[in-house]
Amino acid sequence: MKKLAILMLSLLTVACFGSKKVDSKPENSETMTVSSLFYDFKLKTIEGEEIDFSRFKGQKVMIVNVASKCGYTPQYKDLQALHEKYGDKVVILGFPANNFGSQEPGTNEEIMQFCSSNYGVSFQMFEKISVKGADMHPLYRWLTDKEKNGWNDQTPSWNFCKYLIDENGELIKFYASGINPMSDEVIQAIQS
Repeated sequence: MKKLAILMLSLLTVACFGSKKVDSKPENSETMTVSSLFYDFKLKTIEGEEIDFSRFKGQKVMIVNVASKCGYTPQYKDLQALHEKYGDKVVILGFPANNFGSQEPGTNEEIMQFCSSNYGVSFQMFEKISVKGADMHPLYRWLTDKEKNGWNDQTPSWNFCKYLIDENGELIKFYASGINPMSDEVIQAIQS
């Protein structure tokens, strides 16, 4: 009975929080022409300012779907540490989303206040969007459609999934929620 309870708890944990998964662009894949470019996007920050993604040309970019009431919410601290230590190597873009367990119910103003007062977030946050389903934002359609990004079809399995874009605007890695932003594998990918 005890083993069954442990097994059920393990399955529930994976279902709720996602597995530790990293997907990478296949190393020997031919360069594919994608139907839209990362640099074509223009999105509004959490403060309402429009940002043209062409400003990120020549930089690595990490896109993360975030939430304030999640078991992974403490990753805000690690994302901020990554921003402070490796901000010259990678730009972090946070996208609040309420798609998983209604764990981001707040308004943009409430989210901004929460991130600032609890984690000192100074990396760029954007307005709340949907990262899955029929109302999925076009940015996440690009990130999760291999016809558009060239190889990846992995959608966010939970909050705090991470997508790494290289200096040429190509998606190169996907990290599931359980991968810490300050992990060796993330740091190595940013420094390569």
